[in-house]
Order: sequence, then C-alpha cells, then structure tokens
Amino acid sequence: MTIETISTSKAHGGVQGVYAHDSEATGTRMTFSVFVPAHEEGEKLPILWYLSGLTCTHANVTEKGEFRGPCAGHRVIFIAPDTSPRGEGVANDDAYDMGQGAGFYVDATQEPWAKHFRMRTYIEQELPALIAEHFPMVDMGAQAITGHSMGGHGALTIGLRNADRFRSVSAFAPIVAPSQVPWGEKALGGYLGQDRTAWRQADAVALIEDGARVPDLLVDQGDADQFLAEQLRPELLAEACEKAGIALTLRMQPGYDHSYHFISTFMADHVAWAAARLRR
Repeated sequence: MTIETISTSKAHGGVQGVYAHDSEATGTRMTFSVFVPAHEEGEKLPILWYLSGLTCTHANVTEKGEFRGPCAGHRVIFIAPDTSPRGEGVANDDAYDMGQGAGFYVDATQEPWAKHFRMRTYIEQELPALIAEHFPMVDMGAQAITGHSMGGHGALTIGLRNADRFRSVSAFAPIVAPSQVPWGEKALGGYLGQDRTAWRQADAVALIEDGARVPDLLVDQGDADQFLAEQLRPELLAEACEKAGIALTLRMQPGYDHSYHFISTFMADHVAWAAARLRR
C-alpha cells in the first residue's frame, strides 16, 4: 500500500503530518494525520488512536485538540483518521448524523451504504497495517485508543472488541449505548438493518453485557453538554461497568459542553492515562 504525504510541520520537537491513501476497505481516498514525537533512530514509540465525532474529519482534533505537547512529553504517537468515506459516488444523507462524516465506525450491510461504509474494517485492520508498513518507529504492540462523541463510541466498542490489542481505552463524551438513543438508533438501523441483535457489537454497553472486558476505562463528560441527557447517557455505562467489575473512572466536568474547548482541556489527562498503561 502506498501513501501520499499531504503536509508535514515541525511541532514540539516532532513532526505533525497529514497523509492520504486509496483504501481497499472503503473504496475511496482516505486522509489521516499522525504526530510523531522526537525519537532516536531505531526507537519504537507507542500509539494513541483518536476517533473523531459527527461532522468531523482528521483536521478537527489535529488543529484544536492540543495533544502535541502532552504526546511529546510522554513520547506517544497520535493518529487521527477520518470519520467516514467521502467523495463523488459515495452515498450521503442531508442530515448531519448519517452518511459522509457519520460513519459510526461500523461495516454497513444495508444499501446504499454497504459499498463504501466499512469503517470498522478500516480502523481495526487496514489503517493499522498501513501505519505499521510506513511508520517504522511505531510499536504496534503498544496501542491505546480514545475518541469523542461518535468517536468515543468507536473507541469504546473497538477497545472492548479488541481488548488484547489495546492497553488503554478512554473517551470524551461518548455515545455509550447507541441502541438506546436517537443518534444510534438512526445510524445503526440505517447501516446495519432493523435486526437489533446485529447492533450489539456496535454498542459499548451491550458488549459489556455480553461479556466483553477491559481492566479499566476513563470517560470525561461535561455536565453542560447539550447532548448529555438524550444522546450520551453515561449513567448506562456506569451501571454496566459496575455489574461487570470494570473499573470506570467517570468524571463529570462542571460547566463544560460538547466542544473542542472541553476536549482540549482534558486531552493531557487522556494522553497521560494512555501513556501510563502503554509503558507498563
């Protein structure tokens, strides 16, 4: 697989790059960003994956996430993929919560989405293989994952399904139980069909109920988030983790909303959380 370098810039002693490639999983051109801290030749560094939310691309967190300083300090590579396939001929919807920009990190089985919307395969298989091939400084044996909102849903579900791969899982304002909220019911129904048993692999609470386990989780949630009561419902994750014996650190942050002002405020904590587990 080949990649195109869109841009590189020096930052915090390391390199912030943006790259693109032709994806076999989605059948489209995909763009992602990678921050690599300063390192010695031949040295391997751990990875923190970041999955973005509805309407976002790789650029939102790359420009506003304030992760480079903490990642440089902890010497952790930060990778931010796009949220969906895009381009001419790719199915879309007029609403912001379906279609391009709203891939929900699932492999769609329903038309018109099934041809291109294969974000689960892209994130879990294709992009990691591409990273391993083109970034020799990555330690693929030391991976962590986090994300925001829809991307928080992605981080939790991918982390739970691949607990042997990810040493650390965290999230900012995640959709914890998409099967039980409007955003998720619309997206999962549209992408996966109306058989709700097929949704359980794409629902963090359902995965935990069905036996998926990780040692611990960190979730930050603003209590002034406009989507808190209807779409996010962190109390459902807290209940599931308590029953399953998963150590959940759920921090309700007073006065914070759903924006990158919130994410950037607590990004350093999530990098530190990941770094502590990546280097055990």
